Amino acid sequence: METIQLVAQATKQEQATFYKKTYLNLALGIVAFVVLEAIFLRIDPLVEFMLSLTQGYLWLVLLGGFMGITFVAQKMAYNNVAKSKQYLGYFLYILAEALIFIPILYIAIVYTGSLALLTQAVVITGSLFLGLTFIVFSTKADFSFLRSILTIGFFLALGTIAAGLIFGFDLGLWFSVAMVVLASGSILYDTYQIKNNFATNQYVPAALSLFASLMLLFWYILRLLMSRN
Repeated sequence: METIQLVAQATKQEQATFYKKTYLNLALGIVAFVVLEAIFLRIDPLVEFMLSLTQGYLWLVLLGGFMGITFVAQKMAYNNVAKSKQYLGYFLYILAEALIFIPILYIAIVYTGSLALLTQAVVITGSLFLGLTFIVFSTKADFSFLRSILTIGFFLALGTIAAGLIFGFDLGLWFSVAMVVLASGSILYDTYQIKNNFATNQYVPAALSLFASLMLLFWYILRLLMSRN
């Protein structure tokens, strides 16, 4: 039976190995996402179908399906000792993200006529992610207090999205700003958890949690940029 050891209690070498595996898996997840997206955006029937799901109540159905897949993927990644099942859960989540991103990426690329907007969003997201990661690893600040704030914030966000779809009002610029703040807080909290409360063998779920927060941040930064064009 594999011994469970917290990263915070591991040796410097064991910590370095854990972080290397975590961020390598995160990088591989991003590569897989880009490859899947490049394939999906070339499949016209799939693009049309995903665009059709952004209309009215269908978007709520899509979000519900995405949340369901997220629950299954996280359960597989966190609760199974077998690395193969953890990686399967991770890939399942990446696949779900690639599908739900099709409409916003299609609009950002096709309606602007270039990849410039997408490139800006990638650079801003990456820079912010690196900055937030640096804050956690370079300070001894305790970000565990963010858990309750993030929980409340995400429930409020889901309620606002549902209300916007039901009553037909636009969420607007400030909602995207608030979600960027929320996603940034999620990265701080996830990184703190990985540093202090994860076990050295949990690098796959660690990568999944970072990937989820990174994608949320990317989504709303892209929305912010699109609202200016």
